[in-house]
Amino acid sequence: MSFAIKLPDSVTLYDGPTGMTQVMIRNRAASASIALQGAHILSFVPAGQQDLLWMSDDATYAKGKSLRGGIPICWPWFGAHNTDPKLPAHGHARTSEWSLIKAEDLGTDTTRLLFELKDSTDNRYFWGCATRVRYSVTIGRELSLCLETTNLERRDITIGAALHTYFRIGDIEQTTVDGLNDCDYLDKVAGFARKPQTGLVRFNSEVDRIYLNTPQRCEIRDPLLQRRIIIHSQGSHSTVVWNPGQIVADKMGDLGQQGYRHMLCVETANAAEDTQILAPNQVHRLSASYRITAY
Repeated sequence: MSFAIKLPDSVTLYDGPTGMTQVMIRNRAASASIALQGAHILSFVPAGQQDLLWMSDDATYAKGKSLRGGIPICWPWFGAHNTDPKLPAHGHARTSEWSLIKAEDLGTDTTRLLFELKDSTDNRYFWGCATRVRYSVTIGRELSLCLETTNLERRDITIGAALHTYFRIGDIEQTTVDGLNDCDYLDKVAGFARKPQTGLVRFNSEVDRIYLNTPQRCEIRDPLLQRRIIIHSQGSHSTVVWNPGQIVADKMGDLGQQGYRHMLCVETANAAEDTQILAPNQVHRLSASYRITAY
């Protein structure tokens, strides 16, 4: 497969399911795969470890359709559009084609890719603002992401975003999230009522929450897989925690059999009170890094 930029030895392109173009990265520290549709990270496997990410066995690989699992990009809004319910939930970035504009090896154990959201008629229809959107993905001993938005308008614009990461876990009822104690959250299950978090976040039914004024570090504790996932964030003061539970999962149709038990979304976000107002030429960077350590 020919490509417009020179690719390092660690990077190859191939046709995935239904011909969807994917990027495969293999270096000494890790391997990863990324679909150009949505710049959607499908897997990240540190050497000698299990995949950090969960992809549904029933994910639909189709043009213009979101993929269930991995790391979708929510942009330029999070959740439903605030004025037009006909527009796609979480924006169009996760179903749009992105361009790989740079790929480089930073030594033998780190590879960095830079994607840019293509300008298209569809994108201009969904998002009428002039912006430059780039996404840096660094694959090494940890996975580091940075979503960069530049306002090219002559007026202020407002954006929301999230790195909608589906983490692979052993079992949802044994998994906890630490680091959000004493933060308030908006509980979607209870009509977005504002509630305080006390202690660890635990799961025994549907959880769909936007945590507010969150710290830059939290972690997922997974006793079944015997690992902790350390999450560091920048450019974000909100964290979304989501697992649909069995009742909602059974209605969704693309989570796979008992899939909800093995996934947990902890999302670095600009959501709710944390949406960003960008002045002309202002740049906003939403960043997250993920590292696996022993339990």
